[in-house]
Amino acid sequence: MSTPPAGAAVAETIAEWAVGLDGQAAGRSLLDVAGLCVAARRTDYVAAVKAGWGGTGKATAIGHVGTMDAAGASVVNGTAAHGEDFDDTFEGTPVHTGAVAVPMALAACESEGRSGADALKGMAVAAEVMCRMALVAPTAQHRAGFHPTAVIGAMGAAAGAGAALGLDARQITDALGIAGSLASGIIEYLAEGAWTKRLHPGWAAQAGLRAAMLARAGFNGPRTVFEGKHGFFMAFGSEGIAPDFGALTDRLGRTWRMTGIAFKPYACGTMCQPFIDAALKLKGAGVAADDIVEVRCDVGEGTVHRLWEPRAEKTRPTTPYSAKFSVPFSVAIAFVDGAAGLGQYTEQRIADARLLKLAEKVHYRIDPANEYPRNYTGHLSVTLKDGSGREATQPHLRGGAREPLSDDELAAKFHANAAFGGWPETRAEALRRYCRDLFEQADLKGFAKFGG
Repeated sequence: MSTPPAGAAVAETIAEWAVGLDGQAAGRSLLDVAGLCVAARRTDYVAAVKAGWGGTGKATAIGHVGTMDAAGASVVNGTAAHGEDFDDTFEGTPVHTGAVAVPMALAACESEGRSGADALKGMAVAAEVMCRMALVAPTAQHRAGFHPTAVIGAMGAAAGAGAALGLDARQITDALGIAGSLASGIIEYLAEGAWTKRLHPGWAAQAGLRAAMLARAGFNGPRTVFEGKHGFFMAFGSEGIAPDFGALTDRLGRTWRMTGIAFKPYACGTMCQPFIDAALKLKGAGVAADDIVEVRCDVGEGTVHRLWEPRAEKTRPTTPYSAKFSVPFSVAIAFVDGAAGLGQYTEQRIADARLLKLAEKVHYRIDPANEYPRNYTGHLSVTLKDGSGREATQPHLRGGAREPLSDDELAAKFHANAAFGGWPETRAEALRRYCRDLFEQADLKGFAKFGG
């Protein structure tokens, strides 16, 4: 790793690291994202994004006939990967890395004839920058009304694209500066489960890629994009929090924050997942949905406005997507269905009277000792018709660093997602094998066969 000069701006430090980075394992995001793209390929929101983009090029939108320009493939694949909220997340923060890093790197390298090793480098840089940015001022972007994945994602994608495309340190510094002005994404989708959140990772991926291409062409951006008086953390939120810029640069290249990336076992918001696990423990112990009088969930105060309010929407979600960010609904399907996959968050299920009746019985109480956002936990206290009570706790995020999904579990998730998207087992297995070997390839020409 190159050593930046004394007094270097944060972006310069990151750029020097990105240039000197050797190929590092980007984790299992590639396989996870590929399966999610197939799962969502026939959805109305992905169709709308693809139809609304236009243009052709050399990049593949997974599961779609024809090719697109690099930006278009980044948007389509990023939107599909995140669309069902089943994609990876950085444990302890609400930031999704794979849905930004993987589509960006695939599109950049496929379009420009770069190698699989270059794609790996781009994914690793993008994911690491996103994870580190999420630690500078935790929860600040959300509280300011921005979606962290959207705004942080554009910055990570700029660094990752610069690394994948072989930009020098000055150009990557410029790319980061440019990306600060291209980052966007507000969280008003929370009001009614609108589609805009789904778009954010794909938009961030293409914004970062575009920033890198502009920088390569000679366009410059501010070096102090991170720490400046009008920089990223002033613009996108740090009120009440003193930004810790050391989180971006300390032990860069020696300590990998991306080892904290968690892979979801359930097709819903990250912070809902421990409550589903707790409910499934009780169901497995014999607690029947029809015997429940009340469920109390101990929660962190910071989760209330996203997962519990407004109560009318959370107990009777108006869209399947809104249901994914409702603990009452998610707990109910866990007790009733014993599952929380893509098949649970549908138009049919959000209209199910039995589910809605149970969701009405699910309430929260704020626990001052809750570790959110540092740790995601789930604790349920259930009162039954016979007057007895039951309790269950999930002490951390399953799929995260403390209880990771096994390779077999992740492969099973991939195949289930591909089947949900209508692909036969033989084609899904071919994509799995391609993802396994992609980082060893001299180019990504073989990726095109997974477009149609």
